[in-house]
Amino acid sequence: MVGMILVRALHKDIARYNQIDSQEDPQEDFGWKLVHGDVFRTPVHSIFLSVMVGSGAQLFVMTCMTLLFAIMGFLSPSSRGSLSTIMITFYVVFGSIAGYFSARLYKMFGGQSWKKNVMLTAFLFPGIIFAIFIILNFFLIGAKSSGAVPFLTIFLLFALWILVSAPLCFVGAYFGFKKAKLEYPVRVNQIPRQIPDQIIYLRPVVSALLGGILPFGAIFIELYFIMNSIWFHKVYYVFGFLFLVFLILIITCSEVAILLCYFQLCAEDYHWWWKSYFTSGASAFYFYAYGIAYYLTKLKYENFASTVLYFGWTAVMAFALFSLTGTIGFTACFFFVRKIYASIKVD
Repeated sequence: MVGMILVRALHKDIARYNQIDSQEDPQEDFGWKLVHGDVFRTPVHSIFLSVMVGSGAQLFVMTCMTLLFAIMGFLSPSSRGSLSTIMITFYVVFGSIAGYFSARLYKMFGGQSWKKNVMLTAFLFPGIIFAIFIILNFFLIGAKSSGAVPFLTIFLLFALWILVSAPLCFVGAYFGFKKAKLEYPVRVNQIPRQIPDQIIYLRPVVSALLGGILPFGAIFIELYFIMNSIWFHKVYYVFGFLFLVFLILIITCSEVAILLCYFQLCAEDYHWWWKSYFTSGASAFYFYAYGIAYYLTKLKYENFASTVLYFGWTAVMAFALFSLTGTIGFTACFFFVRKIYASIKVD
């Protein structure tokens, strides 16, 4: 419904803009066409945006392949080890995806520090996850828990990261930088346009909080069963329904990010790059808030180590969700903005 309404509004906008351009008497631009000379201006901290999008693309492909294998019956619902193994394997193998997309995006931005881009893509996101994993494991060792990961297993995971995932990331980045630069459909003006004061719901923090509600709502019900499976050791077997929920999450993230991006451009705010990422990525904030509520209402941990373990792994899942949903929203907005500005006539 939202998509159909937006498409109709865009068709009217494009037809009106092109009709005005075909008239002999020049008229002043209005709406989102006003910012055509700034909409593709390189964002601040473009190298970190490209790194986060590359990491999100890697997580996206890993999630799709894991769910596909689960639906086809290659994963036993009662075997937690097989699910963890296949997820780690896919994440390591698809390191090339992160390098490729990060390199292509960074090259489009006109970045020159390509070595820094490749190193950050290979080590920033997995490095944060690995560091949290090591810290949480020390808490388990201190509590003399049988769930502590042995040193050999940690060493093997580190070797997979350094010897397999990182080199594959370098290979993907090589091919990404070798590809032709993505060109913008309109030119970028040399002097930035002044952005007028924005109404409250289009300000960065407010728009992100509003945009994160719907993606979180798409996974809210299924999240309860996933949390029960993780923390109460219950068997989770409805992977087909989970895949459907994942598809709904993709559609919701895309539509919400595009809708708010459209409103933002109509308000003459062309800083959409990071905003589109945070709009859908803000669902991770609600996920972590849900994790806190789940802990207070469902769990009865009495020792400090178990509490730290719970909130630590919840933070890891929230960070992964932020990267995944943020990348989905950013990618949808990127193709949307390219499409609409390629559809109008600009002098």
